[in-house]
Amino acid sequence: MSVLLPGYYRDILIGLGENPDREGLVDTPKRAAKAMQYLCQGYDQSLETIVNGALFASDSDEMVIVANIELYSLCEHHLLPFIGKAHVAYIPTGKVLGLSKIARIVDMFARRLQIQENLTREIADAIEGVTQAAGVAVVIEAKHMCMMMRGVEKQNSTMNTSVMLGAFREPSTRMEFLQLIGRSKS
Repeated sequence: MSVLLPGYYRDILIGLGENPDREGLVDTPKRAAKAMQYLCQGYDQSLETIVNGALFASDSDEMVIVANIELYSLCEHHLLPFIGKAHVAYIPTGKVLGLSKIARIVDMFARRLQIQENLTREIADAIEGVTQAAGVAVVIEAKHMCMMMRGVEKQNSTMNTSVMLGAFREPSTRMEFLQLIGRSKS
């Protein structure tokens, strides 16, 4: 990722009618640039580096679920946060993925400018590509600040997206997954 220059944030403050030289704002451009670099660090990460060979032989062919993975992303339309959780499942075919790698994959894609629909698909495709699973399911539930702080200002709205690949397109497998993540919310 290219380096974000604090001067851009200084220009934004001036454009808002603020004095970037006042005490409370003197270091704001530098802090804002550093924060944006952190929030978008997913551009500097790769799937191969994150997985780092953490695929392990296994005879398991039963559903593996990692539920309630916190995620923080930025809406690509307004650069405002959306915050929620991801539920990820896959059905192994000879290999299982290290547990923390699933959360790291979620973070890698969430730490990019996103729309939730694409984020859900990117996570599912990555898990499928890495594991060669018989099926992958991803559900994301998130609250979007672009809808809560501006525009229609709906404070209690939640967006839900899902991607079901392979065996999860079968109604019984899909239902089992949705029931199990429903229990994990309680």
